[in-house]
Amino acid sequence: MKGLTLSRSFFDTCGQEAMKKAFPALVDRMAFGLCGEGSECFGFDDALSRDHDWGPGFCIWMDDADYRQSGAAVQAVYCQALQTFPDAEKRKDTGQGAGRVGVLSIQNWYQRYTGLPEGPETLAEWRPIPEAFLATATNGEVFQDNLGLFSRIRNHLLQDYPEDLRIKKIAARAAVMAQAGQYNYPRCLKRGEKVAGQLALAEFIKAGLSMVYLLNKRYAPFYKWMHRGIKELPVLPRAYALFAELAEADENSRQEIVEGICMLVVGELKRQGLTEKDDAFLQEHCDAIMAQIQDSALRKTHVMEV
Repeated sequence: MKGLTLSRSFFDTCGQEAMKKAFPALVDRMAFGLCGEGSECFGFDDALSRDHDWGPGFCIWMDDADYRQSGAAVQAVYCQALQTFPDAEKRKDTGQGAGRVGVLSIQNWYQRYTGLPEGPETLAEWRPIPEAFLATATNGEVFQDNLGLFSRIRNHLLQDYPEDLRIKKIAARAAVMAQAGQYNYPRCLKRGEKVAGQLALAEFIKAGLSMVYLLNKRYAPFYKWMHRGIKELPVLPRAYALFAELAEADENSRQEIVEGICMLVVGELKRQGLTEKDDAFLQEHCDAIMAQIQDSALRKTHVMEV
C-alpha cells in the first residue's frame, strides 16, 4: 500500500471522527491531508521507503491563531487516534522527519517552503524560492479543507510560476544545457578530463530535467525524484526514456543522446512560441526566449540569473 493511501485510510477510519468528537466547534476551521516532505507525498514511495518517516499519519493544518491556542490539545487527540489504527506500528519517525505530520500552523507551513506565510505574489517574492520547495508545498492530497485558507494558498501556487519568470527560467536552463552538455562535456572528454566530463553531464541532466518540468508548467522536485517525476508528464513524454538511456550509455553514445534531448526541447520551445529557430544548439535560442518576457527589468537581467 502506498503511504498516501495508508494516510487517507487512517483519516477516514479514525482521525476524522476523533477530531469531530473532541473539537466539534473547531473542526470546521481545520484542513486535513498529506503534503510536504517525503516520497509518499509525491507517490514515489516503495518498499525501501518504509524504513524511516513512513506510515499512517496525516497533516492537520490550522490558522496560526487557532494553532497557538489549541494546537497542543489537537495533537494529543491525533496521537490517541493513531494508537487505535490497526497499522499504527508501521509509523517509523526519526528526528529528521519530525513535524511532517500531525498538527501544523498554515502560515508557518507555507513560510517554511516559500519564505512567506501566505505564499508569493510579486516577481521579487517568487524568484528566490527553490523549485523543489514549491514542488513540496504543492504535492500530495488535501482530504478536506473546511476553512479554505490552506487550499486558497495551495491553489495559487499550483497555477505555476508567473509566466515571465517561467520563461526566464527556461532561458537559463537552455543556456546551461548548451554550455554543460553540448559544449563542455565533449571538450572535457577530448582533453581526457573524465571527472570534469561527469560534472558537465550531471549539470546537463539537472538542467534538462528542470526544463521538462518548466515546459510542463510544473515544479521540479528534489533532485533524486526529478527523473521519476517526469515519467507521466504530458509534455515531452519521450524525455523520461532518453534521460535513462543517457545515464546508461557509454561515452561514445552520450553526445548523440544529448543532441537528441536538445532537439526535443527545441521542438517544444517552438510549439510554445518561445523561439522560431531550428538550430540544435540551445544557446542560439536564449535571446529569442528572453525577448518573450514582458517585464522589462527581468528581461534585461543576465540569461543565467534566475
